[in-house]
Order: sequence, then C-alpha cells, then structure tokens
Amino acid sequence: MKYFTICLSLFLLFSCGTSKKIVSKPVVFDDQRKQLTLEYLDNRYGLKQESPTITPKMIVLHWTAIPTFEKTFEAFNSSTIPNQRPDIKSVSGLNVSSQFVVDQDGTIYGLMPETTMARHVIGLNYCAIGVENVGGTKDLPLTKRQKKANIWLVKYLAKKYDIEYLIGHYEYTNFEGTDLWLEKDSNYRTEKTDPGEDFMKAVKKGVKGLHLKYAPKKSSI
Repeated sequence: MKYFTICLSLFLLFSCGTSKKIVSKPVVFDDQRKQLTLEYLDNRYGLKQESPTITPKMIVLHWTAIPTFEKTFEAFNSSTIPNQRPDIKSVSGLNVSSQFVVDQDGTIYGLMPETTMARHVIGLNYCAIGVENVGGTKDLPLTKRQKKANIWLVKYLAKKYDIEYLIGHYEYTNFEGTDLWLEKDSNYRTEKTDPGEDFMKAVKKGVKGLHLKYAPKKSSI
C-alpha cells in the first residue's frame, strides 16, 4: 500500500501543475489485490508478469452510475469484488477499479498509479487507463465540469505516455479481432453504454489537436 501511495505522489509532484489538479485518494492495493491482478493478467491475457504494471496505449472513459464520489470510492476500495457482481466475479475475484475518478464538480481523484493495472474494461485492461465519471444516470447526468476535467486529463496523460486511442467504454468490443484484444474467453462480455455518445463527442472535440485514434469499426468476425 505504501509503495503505491508513494508512486502516485511522485507522479503528481513531478507533473507540471498536476498536484493542483489531481487529488490523491488511493484505493487499497495490498498483497491480495496485487496477486489477484497478476492472476488476472495471466489467466485473461496470457501475460505472466512479476509486477502488475501496464504500458498505457489507450484511455477509456466511463460513468459510474453511482451518485457520489464517496460511494464510488467505497465500491472500488476493497481488493475483492462484492457478491452483488456474480456476472464478473465468476471470472475473477479482483475488484473493479480505475486509475482516476472525476466527480460531478470536476475534481479529479487519483485512485491508483497510472501504470498499475485496474479492472475496468474487458480485453484491454493490460494497456488501458480508466477514467470513471461520477453519475451518468437520468437523474444525475454527467456535467460540463466533468467534460472539461476529462479533456484536461486526456491531454495530461497523452503528454506522459504513448497514448494511441481514446474510447468510451461502450466501444470496447470494437477491438475484438485486433492485435490489442487479449481476452481469452469468447463468452466473457458485458454490454455497456457509458459514458454516453454525446459526452464522448464533446471530449474528443476538446482533444482534437492530439490526433488520437478512436475505436475501430465493429469487426464482422
């Protein structure tokens, strides 16, 4: 836990102005979570690693459908996935999470080091940085402040890493059949609509100058 907290702090300290933009709020990353992450990398992707690190190639935007940051953090904080998620618990006991969460007011929270694997997108976790946005329901839609924060965060990450793709969670299955897709189980899929097409269009417009690639067209295979 201390190692990951230190890593995150260093990321924030040495990134131009980032300490004022990202609030460090690390989830538990104990030996159990580390082991479950390593097992996930091995079992799902065939990647045998000594550390649960990733080489970021894409950024995936999400919504939580959870009304507050506090409840979102509570959902991600445990190392193991709760019983109310049987659809994905049967695949792995590793809890879902993301490297970042953006609150309704635009505050960006850093939950994990950017190059540590988080479970947030099937088939692509090994190369994807996840950004969760609090809300996304009819009663609590995503906000303009969240849009601006996502644009800032994508620009920040694109400056640090060799980011090729920016996608919404609902687009993840478009990568099936590409070199990036590593999920072994052809039956392990979930249907997603987050973070919404309008939100994605707005963020993509805001980072147009980065010339990032978007999700490929859905494979017919």
